[in-house]
Amino acid sequence: MERIFQYTITESDNLRPIGLFLKSMGYSSQNLISLKKLDEGILLNDTPVYINEKLHTHDVLTIHIKELESSPRIRPVPLPLDILYEDSDLVIVNKPSNMPIHPSQNNHDNTLANAIMHYYNEQEIPYVFRCINRLDRDTSGLTILAKHMLSGNLLSTMVQNREIKREYLAIAKGIPVPDIGVINAPIARTVDSTIERCVACHGEAAVTHYKVLETNHGRGICLLSLWLETGRTHQIRVHLKHIGHPLLGDFLYNPDMRYIHRQALHSHRLTFTHPITRELMTFTAPLPDDMKEALEATH
Repeated sequence: MERIFQYTITESDNLRPIGLFLKSMGYSSQNLISLKKLDEGILLNDTPVYINEKLHTHDVLTIHIKELESSPRIRPVPLPLDILYEDSDLVIVNKPSNMPIHPSQNNHDNTLANAIMHYYNEQEIPYVFRCINRLDRDTSGLTILAKHMLSGNLLSTMVQNREIKREYLAIAKGIPVPDIGVINAPIARTVDSTIERCVACHGEAAVTHYKVLETNHGRGICLLSLWLETGRTHQIRVHLKHIGHPLLGDFLYNPDMRYIHRQALHSHRLTFTHPITRELMTFTAPLPDDMKEALEATH
């Protein structure tokens, strides 16, 4: 993947070292190490320079990001890939359920990473896989992939600073009262489990907002809209179980598969400021068919 950025230096950055300037623009220390290895990774007025050199007003600093090799150990595999948006810096994908994000034991060639590697391999474009908002295997919906080191670093920082608003749709057992509320309960690992989480006083702070959108009284279930102030592992799944309204089809926290055969959770809307253009962006992915069927059935 290749991307070129140019910065015209203003008076406020006069005499500032290049390295400090680039860090202020969102480049990480690892980004700078990678750029220094490229013959023309960092150019000042079209001349290669070291990052400790100082800038002057009206200088033109050119950054040439060029990744020549794809992620190792991720095999390109032709899998379904629903790309909703793509530009020079990021990709928005609507991930299906039953697709892990990354390869792992027993999941070497059925992941989103395999699919996107195949997509770029077909275009003969080297690509390093960087997933920004990771979803569980059975959670469907929107996820962001960065296309180069700078957008990856900026987007990851935005996640840490809670600058990416994520709205989920979920089908839960029962109908919460009140129909709009906040779940504020810390989450920790369950004793003797590396996977399962639980609400515990010694856990990390976790806050989930919910709103009932639709009910199916015949099945005793409801459709919820949820958005997160924090991003703890299994946060929605644990919080809904904690208030007595677990997700349908959740093999860990509510293994009731009568109406749907996976956890009924969907990443529905993402809202964030583009890391490079600073444009406000919103993307939505409709409720998938299996969740619609579970919600709409009369018995």
